[in-house]
Amino acid sequence: MGLIYSKADGGTEPPPMPNFASIGAAASAALKREKPNYLELPQPVRYEEIQRENIMVLKPDTFEGMRFEINKPLNPYFFLSHALYMGNLDLSTGSKQMLKTSVGTYEFGANVINEKYMLLGRLSNDGRLSGRVKYDFTNWLSSKVQLQLGTEPGQSHAMADADFKGSDWNAQLKVGTPSFLGLNYFQSVTPNLSAGGELFWLQTNMKSGVGLALRHQGDNGRHVSTAQVASTGVMNLQYSHKVTDKVTLATDLLWHWGTRDACATVGYDAILRQCRLRGKIDTNGVATAYLEERFSPGINFVMSAELDHFHNNYKFGFGVVAGE
Repeated sequence: MGLIYSKADGGTEPPPMPNFASIGAAASAALKREKPNYLELPQPVRYEEIQRENIMVLKPDTFEGMRFEINKPLNPYFFLSHALYMGNLDLSTGSKQMLKTSVGTYEFGANVINEKYMLLGRLSNDGRLSGRVKYDFTNWLSSKVQLQLGTEPGQSHAMADADFKGSDWNAQLKVGTPSFLGLNYFQSVTPNLSAGGELFWLQTNMKSGVGLALRHQGDNGRHVSTAQVASTGVMNLQYSHKVTDKVTLATDLLWHWGTRDACATVGYDAILRQCRLRGKIDTNGVATAYLEERFSPGINFVMSAELDHFHNNYKFGFGVVAGE
């Protein structure tokens, strides 16, 4: 009988009226979420690290031959490392065929890591010495110095960085040899979107460049997309998606508009109970796989494989890493 209910109609009580108070509260909360406080934006990642999620998936530390590493801690802040490598070095011939030459290196390292500073040093059997120093002066200012000395001309260079951090931005100044000057800046635009740019000047070649970048990260951190373009003729688009807590998928598109060369890559990163498996394949026909198997706490077995059918270049490597 329309909107009139009675016991004669067979009904007991009219249906409950909607709770307009709860609906209004939900709508008000949604509006508040849609209007973020732009005076309290989060601090973005550093400009150098905007692709860190994709790099972890698409750029594993592949190698060819045999590699053996030992990391030995002497105290909570100081540890030594030994690295032995025997494999092949690719030599480009200007054609599809690649030449290989056998190489063998040993590298000794000493590392000091503290809350405010970090000292890393490496010395190889061929006379190359490399080092890195990082020091945090305050919570908004830190500095890094990287140095490499070699026995051959052109192998020695140095780079010094000064990192500045704000509440919702960061910047970096770079000075290096020979006659290199760089500056980058990254700013949070919204809670999920960051934008910035970089410029560099290389006096020896009389060359300069400007780059722009965007980075978007989802609310739950499960997806990250980045876009970069540079005046040197390079455009790079990347996207990574965390399907589960242990599986991540990533894609990459690199385009050189000057030469009209483009390359697309897809890859995965799967963390299993006793191992971690990463792999990728690109439009150049190169397929890569990298496996890290944990034998016991502190002992890892690694396997690396890369197939390049276009250049008839096939690589396989294995090794053991002892120590964390």
